[in-house]
Amino acid sequence: MTAHVAGWFAEHWFELLAAAISAVDVWLATKRSMISWPITILASLLYGEQFRESRLYSDMLLQGIFVAFAVYGWWHWYRGLKAEGSVRVVTPGRFVLLRDSILGVIASLLLGYWMLKNTDASLPWLDAALTGFSLVGTWWGAQKYIANWWLWIVVDLIYIGEYIYKGLDLTAGLYALFVLLAVLGLRDWRRALVEQRILRVEAA
Repeated sequence: MTAHVAGWFAEHWFELLAAAISAVDVWLATKRSMISWPITILASLLYGEQFRESRLYSDMLLQGIFVAFAVYGWWHWYRGLKAEGSVRVVTPGRFVLLRDSILGVIASLLLGYWMLKNTDASLPWLDAALTGFSLVGTWWGAQKYIANWWLWIVVDLIYIGEYIYKGLDLTAGLYALFVLLAVLGLRDWRRALVEQRILRVEAA
């Protein structure tokens, strides 16, 4: 039994490390912690390598873009923190949500077609669609839009099925945890939004 566990750990230690760091990252984001952004960068670099080995090239590309978005999000949250004293939650308008969703669809189609024609990517269309909308979710998170948690709940549920199919059971389990964390994030950011509105009324 011990040998079996040791063999499993030797085979999956890298995925386990990436999963653990990613879980910490999302939990910190639910708390609107600035530390979440450098943790995002580390988790993205680790998962970029994991997805390269699994031939999920859209996901690998996504991790690189996550790094760029994390740098922007880190700066944007820090600027808001200095100006307002806290990372304030934002409710985007319908036009913004519709515009970004359309951009997510376009990015998904373009990336899926390119992956299908130019690589040996596994599940090119599904992987590209999840990548496209993960970019939207990351952008919304960087902008402090509360809607980012709704999108992550849907995207992460679909990711669970994809990773089970690819045999990445640890990562599938991680994304199940992400769904729970997204629900908690939505709850906590809603509370923060209510508190912001109360403070705004009191200050008026």
